[in-house]
Amino acid sequence: MLTGAEILMRSLEREGVQTLFGYPGGAIIPVFDALYDHREKLHHILVRHEQAAAHAAQGYARSSGKTGVCLVTSGPGATNTITGIADAMIDSTPIVVIAGQVATGFLGTDAFQEVDLVGITQPISKWSYQIRRAEDIAWAVSRAFYIARSGRPGPVVLDFSKNAQTEQAEYEPVTVDFIRSYDPDPEIDYKQIAEAVALINEAKKPFALVGQGVELGNAQSELQQFIEKTDIPCGCTMLGLSALPSNHRLNKGMLGMHGNLGPNIKTNECDVLIAIGMRFDDRVTGKLETYAKQAKIIHLDIDPSEIGKNVPVTVPLLGDCKKTLALLTELVQAHKHTDWIESFHSYEETEFNQVIKREVYPTEGPLNMGEVVHAVSEATRHDALLVTDVGQNQMMACRYFKFSRQRSIITSGGMGTMGFGLPAAIGATFGRPDRTVCLFLGDGGLQMTLQEFGTIMEQRAPVKIILLNNNYLGNVRQWQALFYAHRYSFTPMMNPDYQQIAAAYGIPSRRVMKREELEEAIQEMLTTDGPFFLEACVIEEGNVLPMTLPGNSVNQMLLEC
Repeated sequence: MLTGAEILMRSLEREGVQTLFGYPGGAIIPVFDALYDHREKLHHILVRHEQAAAHAAQGYARSSGKTGVCLVTSGPGATNTITGIADAMIDSTPIVVIAGQVATGFLGTDAFQEVDLVGITQPISKWSYQIRRAEDIAWAVSRAFYIARSGRPGPVVLDFSKNAQTEQAEYEPVTVDFIRSYDPDPEIDYKQIAEAVALINEAKKPFALVGQGVELGNAQSELQQFIEKTDIPCGCTMLGLSALPSNHRLNKGMLGMHGNLGPNIKTNECDVLIAIGMRFDDRVTGKLETYAKQAKIIHLDIDPSEIGKNVPVTVPLLGDCKKTLALLTELVQAHKHTDWIESFHSYEETEFNQVIKREVYPTEGPLNMGEVVHAVSEATRHDALLVTDVGQNQMMACRYFKFSRQRSIITSGGMGTMGFGLPAAIGATFGRPDRTVCLFLGDGGLQMTLQEFGTIMEQRAPVKIILLNNNYLGNVRQWQALFYAHRYSFTPMMNPDYQQIAAAYGIPSRRVMKREELEEAIQEMLTTDGPFFLEACVIEEGNVLPMTLPGNSVNQMLLEC
């Protein structure tokens, strides 16, 4: 007979959990007490805010390919994880959030720190369940991990009543690998495979859209084999950027509002559009009424709710893209699309001359954001793991950081969560301790989770933090400049002395204001053991270009403003 808290520990160990991110409180004390005796197997990272626990679990999951876990108390402890849960849901990140809850006898009485966590999280999680009895714990934990990591991954919430933590029950290991009405690996329709093959074989101007589903499905090699046999150029969504090496001859860059010129224009010129593990987000499609109307669309996805949701599909290919891509590769004819691929080159030259050259290779004036990102990427030989916050720093990092390895980008896509970057980067250092983790953020996002410098200090988490400091909420300021006559309403930021803050937490730091100091500062950052904080003071009113303006077609991109 074991306490429920002890059963939880053994269940987590059985699921292969090694790292947890959390913050203790009254309603979860029995679990933390049990954790005290499992510290050799379960490494708990004490964050400084529960939102950071959820984001750190996301960073851990995205970097490692495992399921992230966070452990918090009831009431505000639980509700502080909501943003991370919602972020994980829309970006398909497998995390399990375990939150304390008042004893079942107090449920519904408005007891101290009681909140209906199941009711709150059901719309933003794959499964949300309240554990009321110790004998249900092993089953609930196994089911939670199975749901979180199978099919289209996502967050699961376990609301853990205090009496279930302290009661005793017999512990019997449980393995859940089947749930009636839940089909994480849908059966492939071979008739649709044949239809897709016919379209691909007949295509003169095929174009592939590569999303994060390729990374989640570990289908990177299958993707490469498919596009190389068919000679099909690709554009990548923001979350799918590292699914294919940046220097691959068929990788034509990033799709979307601030993506590359060629992929966006060619989306509306291709005759067959092959979407692989992506969801046709509005930032990728632009105006839906004019999006790829000339093309026959093939959509590979494991989630049936995504197929046809935003864009009508000619051939739906439901299933694991690791399997469907392999089937397509086996059946399609080898092709050469030389003229079609060469037609991208003029747009690449235009974008380089009108945008990239002045952003990345300036000869005078203040530092540019893209210039700093490019310099860090070059210094790491494009081998680092990129984490970003949200805003201009995110767009510049995604545009100018390059990738040579898979699972190399962690950023908040669908939610656009400011404050995501710092805790996610901490999680990534535990998920992949063998890799250099470079975090780009802005002064606005940094201050939303700045307290996590304390976690870095305690853990010596080796995050290489690059602050692109422009003294503005830069992305909002850019929109105010474009659409609101430069009326900068509450976007200028009064910033603290970040060097002093870093020093207070024992984090080595350096501030760079001059171009000639940048390379040396980056080398100091990369050669310093443990964490480092590099503050790059960049141009205050810099803009991210190209840009598809809201309401415009994806191929209508602004190159200067």
